[in-house]
Amino acid sequence: MFKKVLVANRGEIAVRVMRTLRDLGISPLAIYSEADQHALHVRMADDARCVGPAPSRESYLKMDAVLEAARSMGADAIHPGYGFLSENSVFAQRVVDAGFVWIGPSPHSIESMGDKLLARRTVIAANVPVVPGVVDAIHDHQEAIQIAREIGYPIMLKASAGGGGKGMRRVENEEHLIAALEAAQREALGAFGDSSVYVEKWVDEPHHIEIQVMCDQHGNAFYVGERECSVQRRHQKVVEECPSPFISSELRRKMGEVAVNAARSCQYVGAGTVEFLVSGKGDFYFLEMNTRLQVEHPVTELVYGLDLVEAQLRVAMGEVLNWKQEDLIPKGHAIECRIYAEDPKTYLPCPGKLHLVRWPQGPGVRVDTGVETGAEVSMNYDPMVAKICTYGQDRAQAIRRMHRALEETTLLGITHNIPLHHQVLAHPRFLAGNYDTGLLGTPLPEQRSMANGWMDAVLAAAAIARYEQDLKNTITYQPQSQETPWRLEGHQRMMRGG
Repeated sequence: MFKKVLVANRGEIAVRVMRTLRDLGISPLAIYSEADQHALHVRMADDARCVGPAPSRESYLKMDAVLEAARSMGADAIHPGYGFLSENSVFAQRVVDAGFVWIGPSPHSIESMGDKLLARRTVIAANVPVVPGVVDAIHDHQEAIQIAREIGYPIMLKASAGGGGKGMRRVENEEHLIAALEAAQREALGAFGDSSVYVEKWVDEPHHIEIQVMCDQHGNAFYVGERECSVQRRHQKVVEECPSPFISSELRRKMGEVAVNAARSCQYVGAGTVEFLVSGKGDFYFLEMNTRLQVEHPVTELVYGLDLVEAQLRVAMGEVLNWKQEDLIPKGHAIECRIYAEDPKTYLPCPGKLHLVRWPQGPGVRVDTGVETGAEVSMNYDPMVAKICTYGQDRAQAIRRMHRALEETTLLGITHNIPLHHQVLAHPRFLAGNYDTGLLGTPLPEQRSMANGWMDAVLAAAAIARYEQDLKNTITYQPQSQETPWRLEGHQRMMRGG
């Protein structure tokens, strides 16, 4: 059993991992940038170290600083969360070389699946179906034109490295190909330091379906159902659900077995996700493999009754996964809405200070967040402030509960995308369960009216008045002999109610 684990991340995923560490009796350690000095994940940890200024490239992405923080706090292992260094094979190798346990797949597996072209070649060798296209990067304009003519328009240009919608362009015809290729290459170079781009055939009416896999160090590999991730803007997910209303039990089994084969093709260990495009006819193709915990993992946990972070930790400690594939059956339905500080019409980030935060509660509601009243949504990081998940005995109940949970949520001080979520949940195609990645490109229903809006305003005014009064009457915290400065600040903020 680990004694101390450094969570090399920030925000809601750092908080989420720390909660499982607490459940297992493991001491959580944190890192933070100067901008995150008072963040929730820092105050939840037993110890923390600053790793640099606000920009992530000067803090959370500085390998030397992260490793030094782990050494200074006596960490046994490092959990990378998602994003930042979680899929960096060089960092994973450095963690192992420094004597820590890396809570994730091997550097070899990360490298094999991190480069999309290499991943395509790897899974093709394992007889995993892929979207028609090429397995090598494009070298010039003429080559792109020739390949596009061979596979037929429309096509997708994709960056070989990275993800998150960066370096991706749909091209309808040859007239727009050269400009789209140059734009994709520039974006890929800026985002990943690699301008390599390849071509895939565009799949009509595609569903974005991902399969959760979990593998231990003893050769056992399992698939834990699927997640429907087709509600997207700018190729980034907004709403996810489990199980998919589009996937049959038989198709789930076939895709699950293929996902396990893909994982085995690179000797995978730990939690991972194999992503597929599924056509309206039910044909499915390998898209990519994410060698980490997914943002949307809570919906799988709710439906399958598992703690995937705990499974990650136990696998990293060398334990055997005593699961049986036939017992991994979905029960009920779960939906996740990603709450972003962004304009719901333009999708542009809207950073700012949260003057009042009130999260929903009640039956079937789960909130994963790293912010609270008084927190600052920084322009330096991803604008997601929370994930609201609802669980129901069936899909209809999960949707009703999500509407209720969204109406109970108060976020004052920023522009957010909750109105967009109400529109998605009321969309006829979403309600019918037969939507694809083009859903947000279609007309959305009128914004759902919020009957309790006046109550939010009253509560906000009362909360702000109480907060200001509490600041005037702050009780001085009496420190103990071994308190550290960052921990003292945490206690003082708790006494102030902030």
